[in-house]
Amino acid sequence: MAEETVVKPTILLVDDEPAIVEILKMRLEHHGYDVIEAYDGQEALEKARKLMPSLILLDVMLPKLDGYKLCKLLKFDESYAQIPIIIQTALSQPNDERMAYDSGADAYLAKPFETTALLSAIETLLSKSKVRS
Repeated sequence: MAEETVVKPTILLVDDEPAIVEILKMRLEHHGYDVIEAYDGQEALEKARKLMPSLILLDVMLPKLDGYKLCKLLKFDESYAQIPIIIQTALSQPNDERMAYDSGADAYLAKPFETTALLSAIETLLSKSKVRS
């Protein structure tokens, strides 16, 4: 009998703080996700277009291209619109959440957040998504 290959969902993790990237990467990998890192908006845009991740976890305050603009570029392009995007940010005013959804985000998490809230949002979006691995 042939072994079935299990394909892990790939998450593009975008944050300009290396410590945050490392912590989130470890947690996500521990829960069975492959993680690709990007540290600025331009790098994230290039990796998203090239690698078609299953989901993007996106900070707002980024060098070169902020998270809102990056989200809009991807969500308003038919080729990438189906990739779920979670905006995670230290900005936590009601207007910030509205801006995240207006830019096309599928979910919004204010930092600091519990890992369980993040994992729940990821699982919910991946279960609804047409993007695989």
